Amino acid sequence: MSALLLPVSATLVSAPLRLGPVELPNRLFVAPMAGVTDRPFRMLCKRLGAGYAVSEMVTSKRELWSSLKTSRRANHDGETAPIAVQIAGVDPIEMAEAARYNIDRGAQVIDLNMGCPAKKVCNVWAGSALMSNEPLALRIVEAVVAACAPLNVPVTLKMRTGRCASERNAVALARAAESAGVALVTVHGRTREQGYTGLAEYDTIAAVKAALRVPVVANGDIDSPAKALAVLRHTGADALMIGRAAQGRPWIFREIAHFLDTGTTLAPPATQDVSAWMLQHLQDHYGLYGELAGVRTARKHIGWAVRDLPGGEDFRQAMNLLDTCETQVRAVSEFLSQLGTTHPYWPANAGPHPPCTTRHEPPRHRPVHPHDTATVLPGPGRGDAACRARDDRLRGGEAHAGGGDGAGRRQPEPRSRMAGHQPQYPAAQAA
Repeated sequence: MSALLLPVSATLVSAPLRLGPVELPNRLFVAPMAGVTDRPFRMLCKRLGAGYAVSEMVTSKRELWSSLKTSRRANHDGETAPIAVQIAGVDPIEMAEAARYNIDRGAQVIDLNMGCPAKKVCNVWAGSALMSNEPLALRIVEAVVAACAPLNVPVTLKMRTGRCASERNAVALARAAESAGVALVTVHGRTREQGYTGLAEYDTIAAVKAALRVPVVANGDIDSPAKALAVLRHTGADALMIGRAAQGRPWIFREIAHFLDTGTTLAPPATQDVSAWMLQHLQDHYGLYGELAGVRTARKHIGWAVRDLPGGEDFRQAMNLLDTCETQVRAVSEFLSQLGTTHPYWPANAGPHPPCTTRHEPPRHRPVHPHDTATVLPGPGRGDAACRARDDRLRGGEAHAGGGDGAGRRQPEPRSRMAGHQPQYPAAQAA
């Protein structure tokens, strides 16, 4: 195809971005996602074109730092720089201590979570609920910046557009955070009330970009190279953050980079290359989680990748019954080897998949057409009145945040099966 005439902001996406002493190699970021962006997944995305990947949120509660979940999230062994850790909580002193704790374990950037809409997090006034309490949010920013500044570690902020459609305060909070020393602001184009439903809107992100001097990152519904271009054109953002679209398709980062650099579409990856990436990811995954947890938690990654392939759904259901690393790896290897005989290149219809429908990631509605840069307003939610009433009730009690630890999805128990029985997994089918 002929190259498109790209805006200046699009052609700079492959340029480095500096945050104080830290240089990010490009401007395509992996969004922090509980239960997804563990160290193996971050490393995979970085190998496939992402310049920066933020960890799952880590709790600010000291008593939980020794838990298995937090210890895994704070493990950066072998991870390529820059290493960024997101922390969550509501107490400024605890958040400052959490920042120092993670810096001691290798964090080079500390990200503040004011964007998570999960009830478990918001019910204790952490995550996106902090946007409803700007004075507390600002005290947290100031405390964490003060803790990180002597260590020369930049602090960043991830937020939503506001609490409800009628109360979007991202610009005001972003300005205050910048004044307090935040080095970068990421805005997800949904309100807290929306969760992950409806459509992202980009006017608020554009307004934040116009109001700040520090870099602004656009996030929300970026699921293709063309959509990435549309979001850059609409917001003027300095970088893009991709979340759910990278699940099962981590090479989306290099696809976006190629399109924004050249105006042409990158050919699909070779099926044998995808197989190699997946098998390496599985080995890294097992190394972090061990046999039992590793097999169970790897199922979602495999399922995202194969769901839309010929024979993929049948394979996924059979694969979910396997309970050892060896059988899981063999099944994936043989399925993709068979796929490669009929599809040397990754099938075009195995693009962005519907995200899983677990509690922290409800179904995503179809985004706007990639070339449409018109603003998309949020769809109807529970109503502003309900949103305010809920927060008013929460204000009546003292919040004790458990931070982000445990806010990710719970892994399902394996379905019952006969002892020792291993199912026959189907081969890939010709389209």
